[in-house]
Formats: sequence, structure tokens, C-alpha cells
Amino acid sequence: MGTLPDIEKVEPEDDYIHVRFRDPDRYDEIRTPDWAENPAESVSQGSEVRTGKITGTDDWEVTSVLIRKTVGEEKAEEQARKILEKMES
Repeated sequence: MGTLPDIEKVEPEDDYIHVRFRDPDRYDEIRTPDWAENPAESVSQGSEVRTGKITGTDDWEVTSVLIRKTVGEEKAEEQARKILEKMES
């Protein structure tokens, strides 16, 4: 396993705080897969994980995590990191 990426950007959006780990331009396709719900929900209720298919490959990786806005920005960053660790370890 390589090192986990740093947070690139944190943006409030509607009901979520969008914590981005990787540039969305590096992907052919981005999805919010159902299978990612369990690891995400185990850290933060109501969170979602977006994954991207790396351009020119068949590999998928976590691009960003959406955390419910009610937890606050600082805690959202912490929870997003935990979710990323669960998904990529």
C-alpha cells in the first residue's frame, strides 16, 4: 500500500462537507458506489464515498468523501481521513 493522499480541498455543499483527496480530472468516471456505504457509515452516519476510475486504466480509488454538514468542518476532515484509511488499507 502506498501512502494516503493529503486533503486537497474542503468545500461546504448543500447538506455535506465535500472533502477532496484527489483531482477529479485524473478520472474517466466518478461514482458513489453502494458497497462503500458500510465502511463510510461505520465512521460517520450519512457519509458518502466517491470513487474514480483512473484515466487509461481499470483501477479505481477514492476521490473524495462527503460528510454531513452538521458535524462541522474540522471533524469532517478527521472523519474523511478515517474513511479513506479504511477503504485503502
